[in-house]
Amino acid sequence: MNDQPRIPDPETRRRSIERMQEVCRQFDALNLILDEAIALAEADIRNSPLNAYRLRKAKLGVAPENSKVDI
Repeated sequence: MNDQPRIPDPETRRRSIERMQEVCRQFDALNLILDEAIALAEADIRNSPLNAYRLRKAKLGVAPENSKVDI
């Protein structure tokens, strides 16, 4: 039994490399799309009236209503 891995011929290696490079390009494109989506979501959060309200409350040192402690 031959347990040694077989080295593919040059043409098979070339095709595999091309496929891997294409997958890398696709992942790069997807990462760019996700980065843009994250930036848009963060901008929406920053511009949210609810976020502005929470920031004002935090600056005043007022605890949020949901954090009441029962004794």
